[in-house]
Amino acid sequence: RAIAFRRRDDRVHGQHRALAMYLDLVLAILPPLLVFSLAGVVAAEFVLIGSEMTASTVRRLARIDRHYGMVAMLVILVGAARVAWGLKGWEYYVYNWVFWAKMAAFLIVGLLSIRPTMRFLAWNRQAGADAGWRAPEAERAAVRSILGAEAAIFLLIPAFAAAMARGYGL
Repeated sequence: RAIAFRRRDDRVHGQHRALAMYLDLVLAILPPLLVFSLAGVVAAEFVLIGSEMTASTVRRLARIDRHYGMVAMLVILVGAARVAWGLKGWEYYVYNWVFWAKMAAFLIVGLLSIRPTMRFLAWNRQAGADAGWRAPEAERAAVRSILGAEAAIFLLIPAFAAAMARGYGL
């Protein structure tokens, strides 16, 4: 009986280990995919802000910016899940200065995105009230420069991720 119990117990632990490995794999795959999606959204916003800002363009920009917020939230949730349930354990992240540099870059990008989001929402309201409305060039230029800064700092995120994957920061 003891042998049968031990084998069953080993099998259960083996299944648990396999499940943990699959979860870790999914939690390793999702963040880069989500970050690439964020990069695509920022690029789309940058392209649209450079085009003629008609009412339909502003609506499209506001819709794309909503997706930015949703994907950014998913990045945070999946990242938190990886820290909590990933095989490396939370200690790997908490004591790694490169992880905190990556988090700081993500936070700065998030903070920079507030002003463009507020502009897109205001423009969307104004465009909804007046079909002939056009975004003022000075406001567009300000948003464009913020998006450029966002994109530049955003490039640090995958660089820090690559450094972490190679053991830097420990």
